[in-house]
Amino acid sequence: MTLDAEAFIRARTRLAPVPLVPEISLLGAQALEPLWKELEALSGDPDCPPPFWAFPWAGGVGLARFVLDHPEHVRGKRVLDFASGSGLVGIAAALAGAKQVAACDIDPLAQAAGQLNAEANGVSVTVVGAVDFKRVPKGVDVILAGDVCYDHLMAHRSLAWLRLCAAAGVMVLLGDPARAYAPQDGVELLANVTVPTVLEIEDREEREVSIWHFVASI
Repeated sequence: MTLDAEAFIRARTRLAPVPLVPEISLLGAQALEPLWKELEALSGDPDCPPPFWAFPWAGGVGLARFVLDHPEHVRGKRVLDFASGSGLVGIAAALAGAKQVAACDIDPLAQAAGQLNAEANGVSVTVVGAVDFKRVPKGVDVILAGDVCYDHLMAHRSLAWLRLCAAAGVMVLLGDPARAYAPQDGVELLANVTVPTVLEIEDREEREVSIWHFVASI
């Protein structure tokens, strides 16, 4: 069946400030499992991706906080929020003075959620689909990636692409809460941020998020 993504999201979420980033409010769900099961039933796909867009992930929260506290990294620049989910990091970049912000995610529901959240926070964000992992995106000065190292394949493809972009002169910042597949080299630590977590998707009440800058020479 064809799902009206915006209507689906509005009916099952509520707008609330993000813990640690109260400047931004997001449309969020109260529980992961019921929403996921409903999506599986509506789509008829037992492998339907989890509704990651319905919750603020620790890496994204930490990176959004960093961007708002250190706006010089994005101010006046063209920014891409990679694997954007709820759109939190891109919204933070827009609020921090980015010249232009795009957010990309392969999940159509995440794309819709990102657009709704940007509108709710009064900022302009262009939401798009998948990136080409073989190419450096044109017209992008900064790539922000929050929490993309939770899965081996996702991390492998994402980190290779992020390194490609860094080598081409794009500033790449990654917010990562010590996920299993986080980069071990070719990055420099900019900051650590203690982030309150959502127990629906984490196993503890807070995580230490590292903000990594990809070193262009690697």
